[in-house]
Amino acid sequence: MEEAMRNLFLFIRRYFNFFLFLVLQVFCLYLLFNYNRYHNSVYMRVANEVTGKFYSRYNDVEYYFKLKRTNDSLVKANEMLYNKLKQDFEMPDTINKTVNDSVKIDSLLKFRKYNYMAAKVIGNSVILPNNYLQLHRGELQGVEKDLGVIDPNNAVVGTVIDVSPNNTIVMSLLHKQSSISAKLKNNGESGTIVWDGLDPHIVLMKEVNKSVKVTKGDSVVTSGFTDRFPYGLLIGRVQQVISEKSSNKYLLKIRTAANFSDLQYVYIINNLQKREPAELLKKAQKTNE
Repeated sequence: MEEAMRNLFLFIRRYFNFFLFLVLQVFCLYLLFNYNRYHNSVYMRVANEVTGKFYSRYNDVEYYFKLKRTNDSLVKANEMLYNKLKQDFEMPDTINKTVNDSVKIDSLLKFRKYNYMAAKVIGNSVILPNNYLQLHRGELQGVEKDLGVIDPNNAVVGTVIDVSPNNTIVMSLLHKQSSISAKLKNNGESGTIVWDGLDPHIVLMKEVNKSVKVTKGDSVVTSGFTDRFPYGLLIGRVQQVISEKSSNKYLLKIRTAANFSDLQYVYIINNLQKREPAELLKKAQKTNE
């Protein structure tokens, strides 16, 4: 034992300068990438591409064993889309004279507000204090930062925070820095959805007035106050109502509608009309400065 310890100390002493160099090199790289926005951006892009290829290979194997559940979710998504097709609706005749509509369908595309883009999940975590998803779709396929992400059942998953040419990083709802505007569907009361880092099935809704009637099972949906999510997407349902003694607010425990442990595909939501109101707001803020 003494001989082994002596050899270990001799080894450390002999290569002490080399180990010190490695430690200092790692520390310098940390400072460079953490406090330099340009280098941090380059590092994130390269890391996304490398880890994206690795996760893609790993996910192919996992995907094979979950193929049935994936197909079931795609069937539900297709059913929802089919139910929105124009040809699936027919109004009863209310007049005797038939008039051909002169407005072409293509001319109405400029009024589209939201575009949904499917993406395969190739990386996902749920047990960390700050969880992310990695998607196999990026800038070359129309993805950009600050877009909302939902699952095939229209349940909120998170927000896009970084994009490379072929991959996307999503800040999960299960992230301590995540903050989403929400409403109670029954009465319209607004609040903010956050996560405390404990239970991957539970998020918290803050800033709910005690004057509002809240019961277990009430639906919590997106408020529509931001350009990332349209109004009415399901976030979860109230599991517990906690009265905060030091304020006139409730703290609600919400069971998430999305199953974060079994996400195979998601949909990225692009608000095609977000730029005009954003530019108008910037103009107003600049005028009043």
